[in-house]
Amino acid sequence: MSRVYFIGAGPGDPELITVKGRKLLDKADVVIYAGSLVNPELLKGIKAEVFSSAGMTLDEIMDIMGKSVEQGKMVVRLHSGDTTFYSAISEQIERLCAMDIEYGVIPGVSSAMAGAAALGQELTIPEISQTVIFTRVEGRTPVPESEKLSELSRHRTSMVIFLSVGMIDKVIDELLTGYPEDTPVAVVERITWPGERIIRGTLADIAERVRKTGINKTALIFIGEALRASAGSPGKESKLYHRDFRHEYRK
Repeated sequence: MSRVYFIGAGPGDPELITVKGRKLLDKADVVIYAGSLVNPELLKGIKAEVFSSAGMTLDEIMDIMGKSVEQGKMVVRLHSGDTTFYSAISEQIERLCAMDIEYGVIPGVSSAMAGAAALGQELTIPEISQTVIFTRVEGRTPVPESEKLSELSRHRTSMVIFLSVGMIDKVIDELLTGYPEDTPVAVVERITWPGERIIRGTLADIAERVRKTGINKTALIFIGEALRASAGSPGKESKLYHRDFRHEYRK
């Protein structure tokens, strides 16, 4: 069928694309993938004509999509991680709607989830944190005033910060307006790729640790008291499996 599918390719490991995403990728006639952010192993053996969007503008991407669909071809737009976060699919979908082109979105494994898995970490711990904030620091792309890290940090929730490790000092300065200095922090670089690195510390020392490793891009910053769980024991358990907790399946 002539349509465009937006597919989350996962965080890097080629086995972390969904089965549905893999099947559509194998059937595609045209694939436009997100440059170095998508593992090229995913593209091996496919029959599609392949384009990297790394050096392309939105107009150029949409031109390929439009012409391909006119020719009766199925197009896959392959994004890194999951399409939910910082994928820019909204502007592409807006153009497709204006062109009266059908589309579908296939979710992927976010780098946030893969990073938590690499840490052996649940981001929600009973009585410690029941909220997770996904965000980024303000850089060339502005953020709403109410969503600056200095404002969000006042909630002291678990937080996953995208696209910001290159501004680690700014990140830490803003986080310290809400979190105490001894709050655990983990930086995970190139999650699930060969050479993945995990740096642990606290707000007091993580910036220096990151500088020493030379990490300046393609990394996520995790912060919050919940991170103590993967480094020890927070001493909290859920009610769900407690022997005294009754519900319809366990009397």
